[in-house]
Amino acid sequence: MKPEPLRIVIAGGGTGGHLFPAMAVAEAFRRRDPRSRILFLGTGRPLEKRQLARAGFEHRVIRAAGIKGQGVVRRAAAALQVLLGTAQSLVHLARFRPQVVIGVGGYSAGPVVLAAWLLHRRIVLHEQNVLPGLTNRLLARLADRICVSFEKSAGRFPADRVRVTGNPLREIFYRDMGATRGPGAAPAEGTFALLITGGSQGARGVNRLVVEALDHLRRPRSMRFVHQTGPAEKEAVAAAYRTRKLTATVKAFFDDMPRRYAAADLVVCRAGATTVAELAAAGKPAVYIPYPFAADNHQLHNAMAMVEAGAGRVMEESAADGAMLARLVDELMEDRDALARMAARAAAQARPDAAERIVAECCRLVAGS
Repeated sequence: MKPEPLRIVIAGGGTGGHLFPAMAVAEAFRRRDPRSRILFLGTGRPLEKRQLARAGFEHRVIRAAGIKGQGVVRRAAAALQVLLGTAQSLVHLARFRPQVVIGVGGYSAGPVVLAAWLLHRRIVLHEQNVLPGLTNRLLARLADRICVSFEKSAGRFPADRVRVTGNPLREIFYRDMGATRGPGAAPAEGTFALLITGGSQGARGVNRLVVEALDHLRRPRSMRFVHQTGPAEKEAVAAAYRTRKLTATVKAFFDDMPRRYAAADLVVCRAGATTVAELAAAGKPAVYIPYPFAADNHQLHNAMAMVEAGAGRVMEESAADGAMLARLVDELMEDRDALARMAARAAAQARPDAAERIVAECCRLVAGS
């Protein structure tokens, strides 16, 4: 006799770094049992609404606001939002009756997890970054299980409740990676393919350093550049390549990133948790330029985890210039053996079963209750 289908609430999101791993876990629940019911609770940001609607997941909006870094008045207003969000979450959870609530970070997870604790529901947290965010640090004492993406994070949580699962990537990423074996997936012979990406919105600092580097590279005409700029700087960056008569594909956003990863010899990028997980899954070496204003400088910690694994190099934006980046790219371009070693070590960091591991932890908790 089949067990009853699970009812799962997933809380948090807002940014892609929280939302997409959460959606990967939801997809894994669906694969395990298509009868599973999954409800997302969040603050209703446009990205959330659009992506969850497209994937066919139920979604409800609650009130929440961040407290960190705010003045006294704004902190008081945020605390009021948290109270309202907790009350709304209590109503949603009472109606939906989930067996497990999963918090994926971001301030909107706080009220939902607090409501789950008040209702004696099983609570699982997932932390995407090496350095845990404030929300997960505060909620950890309420959680039955804490799933982390990096081994280095495990010591920051109670040992009996922490599990190293990896950072889940959506099924479509692996499906598209599998489809990159056709024509055009590999770099053209005799060229060195450099992929530059600052994430879906681009990164002004990364764009600036790469454009500066173009005048310092030893053999830029033997290179093929693929550059995701973000919408604000597409024309300016494209003009920089045209002026120098370099071969470049420049877009504000690529919707076929697995294919772009597969075709790259080296990637220059930020160090968000999802980017790091994607590069590991693709087995690609990278030069990481962490976003310097990320909370607690967490992108630097993500990048250093890959550097320590031998899977990449790191340049801090505040101390870098185009000439430095060009020297590093030239060094790696001339040492294909070193690139191959970095690629193999990147692939060794991948955890393609991360979503299934988190689902399995949830199911064990529910069975044990």
